[in-house]
Amino acid sequence: MAAEIHSRPQTARPVLLNKIEGHTDTVNAAVLIPKEDGVITVSEDRTIRVWLKRDSGQYWPSIYHTVSSPCSCMSYHHDSRRIFIGQDNGAVVEFLISEDFNKMNHVKTYPAHQNRVSDMVFSLESEWVVSTGHDKSVSWMCTQSGSMLGRHYFTAWASCLQYDHETQHAFVGDYSGQITLLKLEKQTYSTITTLKGHEGSIGALWWDPVQRLLFSGASDHSVIMWDIGGRKGRTLLLQGHHERVQALRYLQLTRQLLSCSADGGIAVWNMDTQREEAPQWLDSDSCQKCEQPFFWNIKQMWDTKTLGLRQHHCRKCGKAVCGKCSSKRSTFPLMGFEFPVRVCDACFDTIKEEDRTALATFHEGKHNIAHMDMDPSRGLMVTCGSDRIVKIWDMTQVVGCSLATGFTPR
Repeated sequence: MAAEIHSRPQTARPVLLNKIEGHTDTVNAAVLIPKEDGVITVSEDRTIRVWLKRDSGQYWPSIYHTVSSPCSCMSYHHDSRRIFIGQDNGAVVEFLISEDFNKMNHVKTYPAHQNRVSDMVFSLESEWVVSTGHDKSVSWMCTQSGSMLGRHYFTAWASCLQYDHETQHAFVGDYSGQITLLKLEKQTYSTITTLKGHEGSIGALWWDPVQRLLFSGASDHSVIMWDIGGRKGRTLLLQGHHERVQALRYLQLTRQLLSCSADGGIAVWNMDTQREEAPQWLDSDSCQKCEQPFFWNIKQMWDTKTLGLRQHHCRKCGKAVCGKCSSKRSTFPLMGFEFPVRVCDACFDTIKEEDRTALATFHEGKHNIAHMDMDPSRGLMVTCGSDRIVKIWDMTQVVGCSLATGFTPR
């Protein structure tokens, strides 16, 4: 049973159903097999394992396959039972899993990158496998011929990827904190835009093609929602984690966002509510409330014979203020601040008690979560990480029983 990490009372929480142990190194990815009591895992110990639930209630490997290099990521397509494994040596290996999940045959090896593969997506519609790597590139390859179609280089490690099958747009997050939107074509590509908002490396991306929303999580502990479909540059900041955000999943049916962090934090954000966009921080040489100079404002300090003050910012109005004029702290969930943040005294007085009502719940996974997968039709979630343990959770209490309505995960 998962434990609550916040003090406010809460009854609904993730229920731990099973723990899968047996890996000898970090488990980099785990996916639930749709319509089966099964999990596929890939690990730094160079193994690909398919775990099926036995009559005893325990999971045992029906497939145990070792490859030449540590497995860094995977993309599994259930309808065709094709699985693509990214490796530390830069290669992507394709396998075909048998109908009974007891055998796996090698199909192709793709020379995708010169260094570790960080993320990948297989698109059946275009017969492409799109991948990112630590060689600072994104590549797209034809799965029919096995040939390279195109490659684009960045100035930093490409860390994570999402792909829109319909428009052939790729979203690539990197270690500099930027997200690049590319339009991929055969033999060519075009750069559409670059999204900048995080103050740390991008750890996870999730694309919802229905509402055309992009979600990003980063090492700055925050999640940002980018309204791509709105075409107005609208962004929403969500802050509640205390460590690097490493996994995301948006549940379109219930309008909830799940995010997981390196310290085991599991957050469930209510996105079916009217939220406010956080303001841009303003620049000023003096406090925009009391007009006292900041410490770099030498002229005003000399003129007024006063010592300069340290600059802060109110999270609600964005104004540059001194510590005396921003002595209060408050939660403000409408702007995504689920824990107390600095606000100026004037804004603090405008925040009503109902404005402080939480719009997210926080839970403790009790292990480092490097990767997460969700089956919304069954309300199941799987998490894995550096502790070599894979955990399967019942999330129906947390995300609502309306999940069991025949919704088919992408």
